Amino acid sequence: MNTGGRFRRSFFARPCLAVAPELLGAYLVHQFDDGTLLAGRIVEVEAYLGEGSDPGSHCYRGKTPRNSAMFGPPGHLYVYRSYGVHACANAVCEPEGRGAAVLLRALEPVAGSVRMHDARGLLRDAPPRNIANGPGKLCQALGITLDHCGTSLLDGPLALRRRRASDPVPRVARSRRIGLSRGREHLYRFYIDGSPFVSRARPG
Repeated sequence: MNTGGRFRRSFFARPCLAVAPELLGAYLVHQFDDGTLLAGRIVEVEAYLGEGSDPGSHCYRGKTPRNSAMFGPPGHLYVYRSYGVHACANAVCEPEGRGAAVLLRALEPVAGSVRMHDARGLLRDAPPRNIANGPGKLCQALGITLDHCGTSLLDGPLALRRRRASDPVPRVARSRRIGLSRGREHLYRFYIDGSPFVSRARPG
């Protein structure tokens, strides 16, 4: 698949709120051992800050066995289970030990959409926008599980790759994060304005 190159660690080792909007339009790619390639264009993300400044973040009360990957090296994955059901994937940001990450909320399928569709268990006539328009759906479609927690996005079968020079520059919009009971007032959600693949077409 023709995409831009992989991001370097220095890209992620920056403030979370700077990294998050710059991931819009980038590609999340999963290469399987059988040669299957799944990929999607990121259209929606949420930033979760560290050092106890963000009550909506998993690291708000400090490091635990569950969230330890969030305090790991920038450019690695933090994967957690939401509501005991869905895996959700985050790109760890900022210097190691800060506990900040960007949640990958939604993407537009660009390679392997049939396999993604089947992995989601969707009806044949389901629209493509339903494949990965939410963080749990994204992980299910791309085959990301809790076993990927702590793995690197800088090398290996899972990667975040830059958008191509020929890709249009995304129109970035910003809103409150979705589904939070604390820290919901912060405008830490970023999405591509006008994309039908975001988790909500009309954010609040």
